[in-house]
Amino acid sequence: MSRTRLELLDEMIAKGTTDPFVYYARALELRADGALEAALAGLTDLRARTPSYVPTYLMAGQVAETLGRAEVARDAPQREGYGVRRGYAATVAERRHRGANLELQRES
Repeated sequence: MSRTRLELLDEMIAKGTTDPFVYYARALELRADGALEAALAGLTDLRARTPSYVPTYLMAGQVAETLGRAEVARDAPQREGYGVRRGYAATVAERRHRGANLELQRES
């Protein structure tokens, strides 16, 4: 019997990997399986564990947006530092724009 990707990623984590991509990939698998709260929790944990892992912020914002949690989608980049000073200003602007759009949709 072949193992699922989620099982393989869980095994890597259990063995003590510190590779942020493994945690990120696990959250993406959870998202694909429809476990959005678990995916967001995994991405939040990854942000705390490795704040410099930039893809986490975009994906966490997208999952939060899907869950209707605009405050998380909008505020995570600012709250966590995000590395704006290192050239990610365009991505931060995109997340702010998305958060603002979600708020406008809710008000309609």
